[in-house]
Amino acid sequence: MKMVAKAVTKYQRVSPRKARLVANAVRGKGVEDALALLKYTPTKGAGIILKTIHSAIANAEENVKFYDTNRLYISEITVDAGPPLKRYMPRAYGRASAIHKPTAHVRVVLSDKSEVQ
Repeated sequence: MKMVAKAVTKYQRVSPRKARLVANAVRGKGVEDALALLKYTPTKGAGIILKTIHSAIANAEENVKFYDTNRLYISEITVDAGPPLKRYMPRAYGRASAIHKPTAHVRVVLSDKSEVQ
């Protein structure tokens, strides 16, 4: 049986395209390496993904009863687009133009390294 721990963070105010750049950098890495990389990545998406990975680690310890978190790795990480926040900016002649602020949903799945081989 495969040990899997998941965490999802929804409706985060970051562009999915920018967050995917960070997600691609940590995909397939061990949890310790990913946390070290994200801690020093100076983007908004890195902080959101870092929190999601911490949540997945806590889920592994609490729900799956998996205590050796050093053997965990990021088996799956996806960043999907959420619903955009719609705002309006006043323009000339009493008009208004739409501003769409993107949101993202981050999903992280952690698995055990020993079950890969």
